[in-house]
Amino acid sequence: MTTIRLCFLLLLLPIAAIAAPDRNSPHAKKTFEIYKTIVEIESSKKLGNVPKLARYLADELIAAGLDEDDVEVVPVGTEAVLIARYRGDGSSGKRPILILGHMDVVEARPEDWERPPFELTSDDTYFYARGTIDNKFGIAQVTSTFIRLKKEGFVPNRDLIIAFSGDEESGMVSTRLLAYDRPDLAEAEFALNSDSGGGALTARGDALTYLVQAAEKTYATWEITAYNPGGHSSRPRPDNAIYDLADAIQKIRAHRFPVRWNDTTLEYFEETGHQMGGELGDAMIRFAANPDDQEAAERLSAESSYVGATRTTCVVTMLRAGHAENALPQSATATVNCRIFPGVSVADIEATLREVVGNDAIEFKSIYEPTESPVSELREEVRAALSDAVHPRYPEIRLLPYMSSGGTDGMHFRSAGIPTWGAGGIFMNPDEVFAHGLNERVPIKAFYDALDHWSILLRSLAGD
Repeated sequence: MTTIRLCFLLLLLPIAAIAAPDRNSPHAKKTFEIYKTIVEIESSKKLGNVPKLARYLADELIAAGLDEDDVEVVPVGTEAVLIARYRGDGSSGKRPILILGHMDVVEARPEDWERPPFELTSDDTYFYARGTIDNKFGIAQVTSTFIRLKKEGFVPNRDLIIAFSGDEESGMVSTRLLAYDRPDLAEAEFALNSDSGGGALTARGDALTYLVQAAEKTYATWEITAYNPGGHSSRPRPDNAIYDLADAIQKIRAHRFPVRWNDTTLEYFEETGHQMGGELGDAMIRFAANPDDQEAAERLSAESSYVGATRTTCVVTMLRAGHAENALPQSATATVNCRIFPGVSVADIEATLREVVGNDAIEFKSIYEPTESPVSELREEVRAALSDAVHPRYPEIRLLPYMSSGGTDGMHFRSAGIPTWGAGGIFMNPDEVFAHGLNERVPIKAFYDALDHWSILLRSLAGD
């Protein structure tokens, strides 16, 4: 954004959009009400609560004025999807925009948490609960924004369509339905994903960059199994299924996939390095200038926040073995989850893993159908709209496309030919993102600072 354009935008925006948000405004109260309600609906896998959550959101949208015929809760097995069309007047002649998110969450064991995982609690700094960031933050903000825009009488110049999935954290069956089996959604020009993207802050709260997810690594999982005739535990034998599997695991642990890069990751590291400074920032800058710099690559690989942007990664995440304490194991199985760099085929990674294990008796079984997706080159109209939404909060930061090391619904929409960008409204320190982990939390300030993000973004893309 040019300085002239930014100054002009700041003059046009209401004071509330650039000042500290009013936490007692109707929009703030409705967003928090939705957030608290959906966080406290335990929508983890196989509990069957996603349809309840979807119905709640649907009723809120209908109550705000969306036509009941335009709001669908579609069952998908024990889960559901929510599709809600905010109809425009068609004056732009442009195709619809999809807004993505997912209603399910990863399981949480209450006995492991310091706070109840399915009750929204807080202290002076954070909201705590499973889903507070992944992804109930996004779907609460998007849903509340639809309600806000409808009550304000906003008529978009193109249709805006919510497409929330119900099993993003597991099989993505509902995601596939949305991406591949709904011709009405396939007409969309592009999609914005509330489950990715957002601003990065330092530990001191200084803004580094706003990251726009433009690509993600391929998600692939194998079960590798060692078999054995077994026998009585009082008669140990030299070959043992658990030992054979353990040898394979150690070899996978020791293997390093080659360093890889693309224009998106190099631009990301160059800008982030300059913003971050210090020894780690210097490694980023050197890697961006020369990806063959092994010392810089190794330094980045040592950081869990950045290793995924430098190479394919594979890690053992689950184990099961044996059938009785007094019997030799007849089988032992490990789950190996890989996040594969774009441009590298799943078949090549499996071949590498087989070579690394070096034991033809170990069985490899793919347990999901992997989805390889292209990079979505960031369009200028989307970049400009994100600038309108982000720069009133942090005028100096750059918007950077990036590649996510995790997987989101976006992979399927990109695979279906719909360009997709992560456009979340949150700003926080990446080291504080405990999604999928214990004591998941969101800074309270980040929640309220994001209240205008989607309203500005959608008005910029679909307003006059």
